Parts: sequence; C-alpha cells; structure tokens
Amino acid sequence: MSEQRRLNRLKDAAGLAGWIVLCFAAAAVGGAATAGAPGFFGELSRPSWAPPAWIFGPVWTVLYLMMGLSAWTAWRERAFGEAPAAFGLFFLQLGANALWSWIFFFWRQGALAFAEILLLWILLAATMQQFRRIRPAAALLLVPYLAWTTFAAVLAFSIWRLNPAVLG
Repeated sequence: MSEQRRLNRLKDAAGLAGWIVLCFAAAAVGGAATAGAPGFFGELSRPSWAPPAWIFGPVWTVLYLMMGLSAWTAWRERAFGEAPAAFGLFFLQLGANALWSWIFFFWRQGALAFAEILLLWILLAATMQQFRRIRPAAALLLVPYLAWTTFAAVLAFSIWRLNPAVLG
C-alpha cells in the first residue's frame, strides 16, 4: 500500500471517529440533564402508545452512530469550507438535539420543549436537504433520525398535554 493511500485511510478513520465522538458528546450534554429522568418520566402520564422508557437509550445510541456516519459521509465528499451551510445546519441540529433534554427533563417546560423539537425537525430536514446535494447516502442515513424525531415530537406534545401541572 502506498504511503498516500495509508495516510488517506488514516484520515478517513480519524474523521469517522471524530464525527462519532462529536455526536456522542452532544448526547452526553443532553444526557447530563436527564440524571433524574427515570423517576420523573415514570411519574408522568403517558399515552397508551408510548414506548417503554428502556427503549430510548438503544434507539438514541443507534441514531447518534448514524448521525456521525452521515456527517462523515458528507465530509468525505466536501470539506467544511466547501459546504458551510450543510455543516452549519448539522451543528445547529446537534445543538438543538442536546438542548431538548434540558428543556424537557431539567427545566420541565413542555410547551417550550415541543416548540424546540419542531425547530429541531426543521433543522434536521434542512440538513438532510443540504447533505443530499453533497451525497445522497448522507441524507438517507438521517431518515431514521427524522422519523424518530417526528415520533418524539408527537410523544412530547402528548405528554405535555397530559401533564400540564408538571410541564407547564
């Protein structure tokens, strides 16, 4: 294997690791707000169709991996400077993702959490549109995340409406 090819593979591997670490760092920031979530979430009235609480961790783990892979796929095609809108939107949606847990679980603001998840959905859809222009596979990797965010928005709205005294 040539030296250049080895360096390119090393760059690709480091890039993939970096994107995945970034996504899980955002998860950790959001997760810091959920220290008391099991007890709090368990006390909330939830719709009959709500999934069990244990499902959220595994689902989000897969979604954060897919986010990292998606961003890496786009990044391999275009550097930050070549696609500032795409990567700017990705960073914004990642920040909005982390913020939602603080609004809902820590500050217990149901209406604001619902509004914020709608903003997250818009940012994610815009990110997907930008990534599709760079490499369609990068956008496709975010489809499960968009589907889960759609479901989470409906669930958040329902929980907020069922618990107005607790979630404002």
